[in-house]
Formats: sequence, C-alpha cells, structure tokens
Amino acid sequence: MKILGISGSPRSDGNTDILVKRALDICKGKGAKTEFISLSGLDMEYCSDCDFCVKENQFRCSKDDDISGILEKMKDSDGIIVGSPAYFASVSGRLKTLFDRTLPLRRDNFKLSGKVGGAIATGGSRNGGQEFVTRDIHNWMLIQEMIVVSDRKTAHFGGIAVGRNPGDVLEDRFGLKTVDNLAERVFEVVSKF
Repeated sequence: MKILGISGSPRSDGNTDILVKRALDICKGKGAKTEFISLSGLDMEYCSDCDFCVKENQFRCSKDDDISGILEKMKDSDGIIVGSPAYFASVSGRLKTLFDRTLPLRRDNFKLSGKVGGAIATGGSRNGGQEFVTRDIHNWMLIQEMIVVSDRKTAHFGGIAVGRNPGDVLEDRFGLKTVDNLAERVFEVVSKF
C-alpha cells in the first residue's frame, strides 16, 4: 500500500508541509509506504489546454517540467493526501496548476479513479477559508473519480488547522487531531481495497 502526500504550499517547511508529513507519518506507522512531495520550488508550467494529451492517444502532457514525475507517482499510489494553505479562500496557485495538469490522467481512462483521497488545509485564523480549500481539493478528487474521505471522528471535511507563521500549527491541538483522524481514515479505507 502506497500513500502519496502532496503539499501545495509555495513555502518550503511551512505549516502545510508539517501537516502533510504528519499525516504520512501516521500512515507509515500503520504499515503504509509513503512519499512526500512539496510543490515549493518545482518547475511547473500552467496547462494551456493545447489538447496534446489527447492527440493520437498519447495521454501525456506537452510540457516538460517537474509535474510529469508527480503524475507518475499519483498513478502508482493507492491513496493521496493533498494539503494547501488558504489563499483568498481557495487553494494555492501552485496546487491549482498541478490540478489542471492532471488532465491527461483523467483523459487516459481515469487513472486516479478508485484511489482514496483526503484533504488538509491551513489558514492564518480559525475561519480563514480552510473549508473552502478542502472543498476545492475534494472537487478535484471527485472529478478524477477518487474516493474522498474526511477525518470522520471530528466531523470535519479533513485536516483543518490554524497557523500564521511556520510551526504555529503545532500549537493547534484540535487542528492536529483532525489531521491525525484524516490520516487514520485514509489508511483505513485504502486497506479495505
């Protein structure tokens, strides 16, 4: 069982990275193979809707950048945990770029279909737009026909924490609990398949 964690934060080692790594550590402790990807600093071009990914059934992107490797890792995973900071009540631009570039996976017979997905969001205040961030991540997962799970025990949409400065999320005990519960739920559902 392989669970991939993706942090959509442009800030390396920030709160989103901390929480995604925490979720992966829980899954790893239960026996999953895990891998962490930070989108910070990667070479990422925007989707230009050029249709290259459907021409001659190639199902690959015309852009030659770091996203190609991420798409392969997504295909090889059983579960994907995606995190993003709240940027004006939505996901970061880097994460949106990745989402847009997953079009070849959808066009190639829904390569992410049936994979388990969970969302993590961070924000600078308790009501900083994190629920909208999880909604946007869930929407992407649903469009890819993934199985979306929440943190269940704490009755939220996923891992949602508060932290303005790097490391602040470690003081948000309730937020950490939602992340822990999400990780446990992702592992539980992946292991049922």
